Amino acid sequence: MSSAATIEKPSNRRVTTLAMLNPNLQAAIRRIPAEKDATTDPIAATRPNAIFTSRDHFDLEQAKIFRRYPVPVTLSALLSEPGMVVADDGYGLPLIIARGRDGEVRAFINACQHKGSKLLEDCEVHKQGRLTCPYHAWTYGLDGKLVGVARADMFDGLEKDKRGLKALPTREWGGVIYVQLDGGEADWSQLSDQIADDFESLGIPTAHVYGRKSFELKANWKVVLEPFLEGYHVQRLHAASIGDLFVDAPNIVDTFGANVRQLSGRVGYSPAMLDEDPSGNVHKLVTHAYTAFPNCVVVTSQYYTSVMLLKPRDVDRTTVHYFMLTPEPATTPKAEEVFKRSYELIVQVFGGEDFRAAEISQEGLNAGVPETTVYCGLEENIVRYYDALEKLLTANR
Repeated sequence: MSSAATIEKPSNRRVTTLAMLNPNLQAAIRRIPAEKDATTDPIAATRPNAIFTSRDHFDLEQAKIFRRYPVPVTLSALLSEPGMVVADDGYGLPLIIARGRDGEVRAFINACQHKGSKLLEDCEVHKQGRLTCPYHAWTYGLDGKLVGVARADMFDGLEKDKRGLKALPTREWGGVIYVQLDGGEADWSQLSDQIADDFESLGIPTAHVYGRKSFELKANWKVVLEPFLEGYHVQRLHAASIGDLFVDAPNIVDTFGANVRQLSGRVGYSPAMLDEDPSGNVHKLVTHAYTAFPNCVVVTSQYYTSVMLLKPRDVDRTTVHYFMLTPEPATTPKAEEVFKRSYELIVQVFGGEDFRAAEISQEGLNAGVPETTVYCGLEENIVRYYDALEKLLTANR
């Protein structure tokens, strides 16, 4: 038995029942067939090597997706209280995300309007009422306004109201904080209201961030993303860890533009199980896996939820910000032990298995092999997702 299967249930903690989920999500879950009745059809689909290795294709994605539309930067749960701030450099752009005294989340370029110095030099969460530049002590409110200038008498005609931090359009969407990186007018049309409703149902906005970790990967962001859109690899790549918890069965898939929702029953699943215990934890029966536009991955487990933001840094470089969310902080030693072991396991599974697979695949792709990647019926969601992305890449060219 794998180490995943030996993790015990934490006592006295909140669980998600089927009835807590929104009607659309409940209906989708009830469409999952029994394991014995599930079937998968073969497909014939390929993609050219260049989408993972070409500088021109990477630049096109940056222009048409990552600078054209708002992208996920961090989670609402990380800034759970007014006065919390965090810096983020994941997209190669220095950002500050702050929750002001009014509860609103705002994003700014992490640069003082005096000489450009960073205001926050690490990526830890801070609780503070103001942001002070370490260079010359210019001070800003969490609303971005310049509120203090050292030796202001030495500046002739300085207009403080015109030297506030550079703000970027920002929105909280289903517990994920999206930012328009180029500072222009934000087009929110690619974000699905249904996916946001699902995330609300799953408790993502109000969850507790038990742990988070950053990974710097030598792989294209889509190579990193692919395993989270398919089940073909699970029993093979994860044979020694979590593979025995899953079967080669099709997901119930719904697409909302370039957003994909996958629902699958666990080993031995049958629809009748949903009604055996109305107060039971639905995550014991069903795994939810989402790819939210364009690079946010959410995967549910029995006692926690994994969120990953896959941030492209170069053609074959990706920064992954991983968050393990629990419904609430551990309140007992047993719960803390379960969460600790879960975190260690999932970091090993994603970091040591999925991300390792991405890096060793990228090496072959960079060598030009294969000339086209080929996809099977258990990988059809990858093709669906690429179809949606490609529509955006070819629009208004």
